[in-house]
Amino acid sequence: MNQTNTRAYNFNPGPSALPLEVLEKAQRELINFRGTGMSIMEMSHRSSTFEEIHNGAIARLKKLFSIPDDYEVLFLQGGASLQFSMIPMNFLKAGQKAGYIMTGSWSEKAFKEAKLFGEPYQIASTKENKYRNIPALQDIQYDLDAAYVHLTSNNTIYGTGWHDFPDTGNIPLIADMSSDIMSKPIDVSKFSMIYAGAQKNLGPSGVTVVIIRKDFLETAITEIPTMLKYSTFVENNSLYNTPPTFGIYMLGEVLNWIEDKGGLSEITKLNEEKAKVIYDVIDRSNGFYTGHATPESRSLMNITFRIAEELEKQFLVEAKEAGFVGLNGHRSVGGCRASTYNAVPFEACQALSDFMVEFQNKHQ
Repeated sequence: MNQTNTRAYNFNPGPSALPLEVLEKAQRELINFRGTGMSIMEMSHRSSTFEEIHNGAIARLKKLFSIPDDYEVLFLQGGASLQFSMIPMNFLKAGQKAGYIMTGSWSEKAFKEAKLFGEPYQIASTKENKYRNIPALQDIQYDLDAAYVHLTSNNTIYGTGWHDFPDTGNIPLIADMSSDIMSKPIDVSKFSMIYAGAQKNLGPSGVTVVIIRKDFLETAITEIPTMLKYSTFVENNSLYNTPPTFGIYMLGEVLNWIEDKGGLSEITKLNEEKAKVIYDVIDRSNGFYTGHATPESRSLMNITFRIAEELEKQFLVEAKEAGFVGLNGHRSVGGCRASTYNAVPFEACQALSDFMVEFQNKHQ
């Protein structure tokens, strides 16, 4: 593929593909943002120009994701990994327990951090099955006095995702939605808190979105460092310190793009079509390609599969030569992975599907 004239088929797991239209608009506005004579990266985060960008992104996110009025939307830094610590630091009091549902590496990391602040326990785990599936809802049992229940909605490394969420009643439910936020409509009111790194479906790396219910926020511990309190950022509209201004601008433009595409209902249809053309090849390959996730737990965002060991390296070499980027599985598990986030066009997924069929025909 001539890389100078054609964009790569980008299946990177994060940072991942961004909509071409958004990149082109950012390119046009990069040096002189809307007649200000400055780049968005040069202007004050206290300026009226940036305030309009910042508040516009929050408003768009609330509208597209149908976020109820009793929730706050924050733009933080530190990625989802910092949230692994901030959540128990704010909401897990001494002697309290918190339930964690274990579905992969990221839930393991969140659980490890929570151990530093309280008494987390594993509600359910599919580790014995090599994280090939999501726990059945009827198998999820938790203490009624738990401070909260935590889950990871989509597992980038193992290629599994939740299609229905547990009803935890009066126990606050917290979700790490870093790799599938804004890929489909959800009922936000089921959750006391949702958080997500932006670098999969929302924009470039550097911004972390936190959606938190006001009454849950009121239960937070207060004797912790200022920069680690959610209330600090609520009280200052996420502008307590200098925010990642360019990332927030890009996030707002990605949300505009989602709106222009018809909102989450249309994005969902497209994501289902993209995933189907790849999963169909795996399912019809008679074992040449082996999917990691069980069919009922398959992710629409991360499609993980293996090929016979002697051919896997060759597949990745030939795929790279054909212009496909980011198909290597995570370093901890190996294999292959196609991350089909919102901005990955259908044409890229169809091209990968065709390449997989051709590769099988050549090497079977």
